[in-house]
Amino acid sequence: MVNSNRPESYWGGMGKRLKRNKTAMAGVVILIVFTLGSLLAPVVAPHPVEQMNFNSRLSAPSLTHLLGTDDFGRDIFSRLLHGGRISLLMGLITVVLSTLIGVTLGIIAGYYRRVDLFIMQGMDILMSLPALLLAIAVIAVLGPGLTNAMIAVVIAVIPSYVRVVRSAVLSIREKEYIEAVRALGIRDWQILLKHILPNILSPIIVLSTIQFGVSILAAAALSFLGLGAQPPMPEWGAMVFVGKAFLSQAWWMSIFPGLAIMLVVLGFNLLGDGLRDAFDPKTR
Repeated sequence: MVNSNRPESYWGGMGKRLKRNKTAMAGVVILIVFTLGSLLAPVVAPHPVEQMNFNSRLSAPSLTHLLGTDDFGRDIFSRLLHGGRISLLMGLITVVLSTLIGVTLGIIAGYYRRVDLFIMQGMDILMSLPALLLAIAVIAVLGPGLTNAMIAVVIAVIPSYVRVVRSAVLSIREKEYIEAVRALGIRDWQILLKHILPNILSPIIVLSTIQFGVSILAAAALSFLGLGAQPPMPEWGAMVFVGKAFLSQAWWMSIFPGLAIMLVVLGFNLLGDGLRDAFDPKTR
């Protein structure tokens, strides 16, 4: 006979608490809509992304062009869909890279006291500058471009991962079960991978979710400043940059890409807040 009173798993309980969080679910819906729209852009987009039609130049939103056209007669809605592929991919790549690097440095700094000082001094230097200003400084060295913009954002957000992970490791490394495992002669890398990393996944997941939106916003800001994606690439920040010259006669060129950035960042923030509440022991 199956026991229906089995204790609920940690991840199962977290998932149920997340589903009960209406704001988190609103963020999930926003992200699903934008993700599906971006993935299906070649099918959903009503017009070719680079198709120019000077006869419909700067046309207002209509049934033919749902979000209007730009200064070359290109369909804004189609460009937004394709631009989502670029912006979301940039966010994914920067979050994956910054997570791998930041978590590795944070674990090393928290577990090995001898290198802690050197790593954290480097992070303090990076954090002494605002993230966007640091990214601009990196771009000034590497040069403008989409790839360099992603590298700049990665460098700018790594310190936040290092500080969070280091703090979590410091609170765990002195636990009795870690001392017991260490007394058994288990190698350090096994302790880190099997006993410490699984116990600090919660703050890493929450931070990565929020940083996803931050990375997209930072990349869009760099593109807006002309340091990231370059026109005619349909990246949202670059679209806002091009549209600002036509705000008085074609407001839709900047407003709709700006709304897309705002909604995606809002979606990740809502989901991140929901995950933080779901992982909070006080809510269990």
